[in-house]
Amino acid sequence: MSKFDSIRPFYDSEVNEAIKSGINHPILKAMMQFTFPDIDENEWKSQLQKTHSIRDFQCNFIYEAIQKVLQKSSDGLSTSGFEKLETNVSYLFISNHRDIILDTSLLNIALFDFGLVMTASAIGDNLVKKDFLRSLSRLNRNFIVQRGLPPRELLQSSQLMSEYIAQLLLRENRSVWIAQREGRTKDGNDATHSGVLKMLAMASGEKNIIDYFKEIKVVPVSISYEYDPTDALKMPQLMAEANKEVYVKSSNEDFNNILSGVIGQKKHIHIHVGDVLNEELDIIKAENTNSNKQIQALTQLIDDSILKSYHLWPTNFIAYDLLYKTDRFKDKYSEQEKSVFERRLEMRIDSKNQQMVEGFLAMYANPVVNKLKYYDNF
Repeated sequence: MSKFDSIRPFYDSEVNEAIKSGINHPILKAMMQFTFPDIDENEWKSQLQKTHSIRDFQCNFIYEAIQKVLQKSSDGLSTSGFEKLETNVSYLFISNHRDIILDTSLLNIALFDFGLVMTASAIGDNLVKKDFLRSLSRLNRNFIVQRGLPPRELLQSSQLMSEYIAQLLLRENRSVWIAQREGRTKDGNDATHSGVLKMLAMASGEKNIIDYFKEIKVVPVSISYEYDPTDALKMPQLMAEANKEVYVKSSNEDFNNILSGVIGQKKHIHIHVGDVLNEELDIIKAENTNSNKQIQALTQLIDDSILKSYHLWPTNFIAYDLLYKTDRFKDKYSEQEKSVFERRLEMRIDSKNQQMVEGFLAMYANPVVNKLKYYDNF
């Protein structure tokens, strides 16, 4: 047994058996009928049963499913920065996180289209409690992040995950996707949690941690949705946090968020991959000998890249102008776009609850606020 067995995806030798054991599951059937509506059930089942590797499963089924999602619920995906990456080279993609499933799935279809190494991707164990969902995630090259552990077990889990990520990047030449923080950004403020970087650094061994981060080729990623299909679903938690109340998820909340994220309208989506952090790391190392200060500086460096590269949509500018009662960005959107956004707000949020209205607007406006810290105007 491998010490990573509790968290790793399937090996290719395990793929066919896993597919056959779940071939009649209703979730798989619904996914295949959505992806291949004109293909007979027996035909896609036959193709699935001939699948013997994660790459084949991703390229022939997951890739097609995500393309169908884009076709049905968006106005398309645009990208930038991918041409700077090298083929057959593994990277650690540290990304802002807005949607449970789509963030990493969209990155992977872009990597595939550019002929680059696709990722193994971190996923919280709270999302894959049911056996079939866990199996499906392992078929899609996800590795498991264990949540809600007591301190000692959390430390052990972090060490294991750090070693596994190093194994993927440095020995298996497999790129890795990880979110910049635990859980999705719900208020529009994308910020890297230093704990994520400290976890990654656990595998550095005797090396200086900055030398280790150079070795694993860190690439910040910004993903921007014109409309967040789960915007209204995020509001109860945001309101609870604003009122300093403890928020308790409902039993099906994660699944409902996954479903809404996949099928809900997103309009335009953009993914930007930043430059591989290299010379900037040399500066951090030269200016800071203390490892905690190095982590703080690296956290800021990743934040700067993600926030600067975030693609602003008309919805962001509309929300900013509505929230701050200004017309500063009126040249960035049309009256029709403003009307559609206001209608969405009316349909999704109780207009009598001013706190909720402001929270909804801030979710879309905060990326503008954050980008104004770097630029006077756009």
